[in-house]
Amino acid sequence: MTAAALEYGHTTHVPVHFDDLDALGVLHNARYAVFVERAMISWWAERGVSFADGRPTTPDAFNVVREYSITFHAPVRGTGEIAVHFWVENLGTTSADYRFRVTSKNNQMVYAEGRRVNIRLDPATMRPTPWTEEGRRLATQLARPA
Repeated sequence: MTAAALEYGHTTHVPVHFDDLDALGVLHNARYAVFVERAMISWWAERGVSFADGRPTTPDAFNVVREYSITFHAPVRGTGEIAVHFWVENLGTTSADYRFRVTSKNNQMVYAEGRRVNIRLDPATMRPTPWTEEGRRLATQLARPA
């Protein structure tokens, strides 16, 4: 599958190491979720939404993954650098519906694509609670244009 140039969301380059590969010498399927997670966490942490000393730095950092799905199109063969492109497809009151693509570094080949839904939780009740105004403002930077 060939990738199209995208002007929204964020792209992070990630290294694929030898220990990320399976017995066939291709990127192990479980590593895709880790790479997507790291790309998203990095983006949010650069904007002050993270954890320090085991505590969230902002209320929006207290969220969980509700849903995750992925479709594989082509194997990543061997080590080197790949790209993770992600964006917010829909921002609900308490949820953020992300989409992502794992591509070659030059964005020419799509290895996998999928969806991840995060839910913000109230730490006292562990129930869904609305994103803060600042969290919503930041998330709009990742939004795909209508």
